[in-house]
Amino acid sequence: MKITASALLVLLLSNTSCQGFVVVSPKTTTTTTTTTSSSSSLFATSNQQDDEQLNNNNNNNKEKNNPFANAIASNMVGFAVATSVLWSSPAMLFSTLPSSMQNNNNNNNMMPSSSSIVAMAKEKASGSGARVNKDADSLLRLGLPITNKEVRKLQTDIENINIDLGSKRKAAALDGVKKVKTQLVSNNKALTSMVNACRPDAKCETFVQNMDPLLSELSLKIAASQDAFTGSEQERTAIDGAYKAWNTLQQELTNLEEGMVPAGYRTPVPSEYSDLPQLQGRATVEFVIKKGPDTVGVFNINGNNYPEAKMTMVIDGYVAPITGGNFIELVQKGFYNNMNIQRSDGFVVQTGDPDGEAVGYTGGTPSKAVGAGPKGERLVPLEIMPLKDYPGQEALYERNIDEDGRGGEATVLPFSSYGAMGWAREEYSPNSGSSQFFWLLFDSDLTPAGKNLLDGNYPCFGYVVKGADFLQDVKEGDIITSAKVTQGVNNLKLP
Repeated sequence: MKITASALLVLLLSNTSCQGFVVVSPKTTTTTTTTTSSSSSLFATSNQQDDEQLNNNNNNNKEKNNPFANAIASNMVGFAVATSVLWSSPAMLFSTLPSSMQNNNNNNNMMPSSSSIVAMAKEKASGSGARVNKDADSLLRLGLPITNKEVRKLQTDIENINIDLGSKRKAAALDGVKKVKTQLVSNNKALTSMVNACRPDAKCETFVQNMDPLLSELSLKIAASQDAFTGSEQERTAIDGAYKAWNTLQQELTNLEEGMVPAGYRTPVPSEYSDLPQLQGRATVEFVIKKGPDTVGVFNINGNNYPEAKMTMVIDGYVAPITGGNFIELVQKGFYNNMNIQRSDGFVVQTGDPDGEAVGYTGGTPSKAVGAGPKGERLVPLEIMPLKDYPGQEALYERNIDEDGRGGEATVLPFSSYGAMGWAREEYSPNSGSSQFFWLLFDSDLTPAGKNLLDGNYPCFGYVVKGADFLQDVKEGDIITSAKVTQGVNNLKLP
């Protein structure tokens, strides 16, 4: 039985108990419900009997399953049903952008950066709280291995300006600009602390100097929007100008924080995994996806048509050195080129299952510590980085955060941003991941970071920072025509 958003809503409204959702692998497209005695789960099954039952429900299903799993809290069944409704219809973020970014030509395949969306910066990248940080650029800044408190305060204040702009709290946004300017005054203790925390080779003074005219421009544009009539073209033009200045400002903030990463910093990795690729830093990847032969020939995003979906992703080797290294090596080898999208169900978009019997990458030498999969797949260990251990300590390997006795702790990179990238594996096999990954489509305050059962159970190893909205029209059968590393390939260290 296929579970639709409307069906789930009926279940919710009727208080019907629905204790389990089994989502089959990308090569089998039917979603079925099962009932369990004590817990709820959302996972890809590899059990042969389950395959036979699924095939009975859908004659088009194939026999091979691929690993992907996600547990749903056992004591929150109704909550899970409610969020499932949202998973099946992820919210469009594009409509919240300034008007100048919405009026794209139908043939323009450039989408706005996720930083144009309202940022919700917090001191911690994940954890409980009234606000959920959904901004990929902000989360990546918070994921840098730096400890300077002054720059974290600066980040929060700069990102709060964007929050106020998005809510049209113009007076508050102007106050925020003044607050930031105060922190950047020459001889200010906060500024001195930030500059002194930078590497000698970093141009932190230049980044700070570049912020001053941007703050002035931002202030002028906000003031101009205040003077204009509400809803007028003058107000929209001024607000668009303010967003443009803010976006450049936050880029300088990123440069400043990256300049604080200690020279030669490497997240420690246990020696037994030295025979696996590792990403020692960050890398940028670009995917181009085109429509498959059985889908509509263009990507329709908020009424605008695009011939291809182009997405830019930042892969974080500080937080997930083995997972990130494995992914970057596969991209470099062309593993994902011309591969189909194998799952798109409103919850995730998933790929990475090659043709043939194997469910992962078989071209490399398996790790002695982790071993090989049933068909010779090179496997990687489960890798989770708790916030309390970062920076400076190893991630958790081969066990999730609950199994380490730390259930509920925040992770450095949470699954709270639309397009967050996760490594797929079998539910009860922590070292079963090989090459399959997913982009998470769910983005809601209903499941804050640290509360959503993905954090701490699956490694988040990167975010889509540009073009994430395309994921809303990426369908099964669409084709990855190009996958390439555009920056940071030198950070990949092979065995």
